[in-house]
Amino acid sequence: MLSTYRPLLAIPGAWRFLAASALSRVGGAMFGVAVIVMVATRRDSYGLAGAVSAGGIIVLAAAGPYIGRLVDKHGQRRASMPFILMTFVAGLVTVALSAAGAPAWTLFVGYAVSAFLPEMGPMSRARWAHLLRDEPDALHAAMSLEQVVEEGTFVLGPVLAVLAATTLFPEAGLLLAYIIFTAGSLFFLAERRSEPPVVPHDERPHGLAITRPGVAAVGAALFMVGCVFGGNEVVAVAVSDEAGRTGMSSVILGAFALGSALSAIVFGTRKFTGSIAKRFVWCALAMFVLEAPVLLIDNLWGLTAMMFIAGSATAPTLITGITLAQQLVPRAFITEGIAVAITGLLVGVASGTALSGILVDSWGAHETFALPVTAALLSALIAAAWGRKIGRAIRA
Repeated sequence: MLSTYRPLLAIPGAWRFLAASALSRVGGAMFGVAVIVMVATRRDSYGLAGAVSAGGIIVLAAAGPYIGRLVDKHGQRRASMPFILMTFVAGLVTVALSAAGAPAWTLFVGYAVSAFLPEMGPMSRARWAHLLRDEPDALHAAMSLEQVVEEGTFVLGPVLAVLAATTLFPEAGLLLAYIIFTAGSLFFLAERRSEPPVVPHDERPHGLAITRPGVAAVGAALFMVGCVFGGNEVVAVAVSDEAGRTGMSSVILGAFALGSALSAIVFGTRKFTGSIAKRFVWCALAMFVLEAPVLLIDNLWGLTAMMFIAGSATAPTLITGITLAQQLVPRAFITEGIAVAITGLLVGVASGTALSGILVDSWGAHETFALPVTAALLSALIAAAWGRKIGRAIRA
């Protein structure tokens, strides 16, 4: 197994940009939870907290592919640097406004501006796609390695955010998120050797990545996968709290992430020859089948075991979906295409987190597991509905 991944990190500059992007993504994974904890604690309103978070989600959804397009046109360093600096400054302003008790509308504006951020996940994957463009098996392994990193950030980020906000002061989680995100992004851009070259303007196709056949469908399917992540995160906390064992939430979520990370590692060592579009459908269906039993289990240790099993299907679904997005677009659109998929995932995580918080209050903790289960089913249905068109688009 190590023989599959060791050559990847031996590529000049690879471990540097991977580590830097991981640091940046930890900060990115902190934003959603950190802003909700900050606003809810200061203003005593989860409704307002959810609304501020939703504003950031809307901006992120629009900005991700747009910034990805600028990166493809002008290069990673040149296109990203202004947005990284703007995000950091707007983030500091948002933190200061919250601490000063400024009007609620100022939090909407500050947090929304800070959401104009470049996503390190698509840019890191674009570097692998450039470095391994003639080695499909190695590229598959690299995408799996990226997913292992992603799993780690999804677990570590929210934990750091909540820990900082609850032990220091309400804004500490969000402040730390901006610092970590900015530091990781700057370290990433400092590694120039692996940066993909810009396709000359006269060689760029017209149009947008999202208008390419199948790309929007992949983004929609991964949005649902993100809802699975976000829903599980909130419900695990709520179920554990309801049982009077709050600490179990980290065990349950850790099991889910561990199952996903281990499956990503194994998945990366496999070599596939069939249709990747069909593989995407089967992976999404497996995710639903393995997630659904959580509705029938109310024992916390039983949930932990079931979530470990359920997690084993999420990484293959994400790896396959992101690889699909990459294959559905021309080389000149690669960052933008991956950004559509990753943005769908991130917006799904944030949406699942916000919606499940509302549903916990309305339905109850365990009943809200219906949200991630339904999202998993919808992901499979979207993949199945568009499977043939996606397959034809790849062959075209």
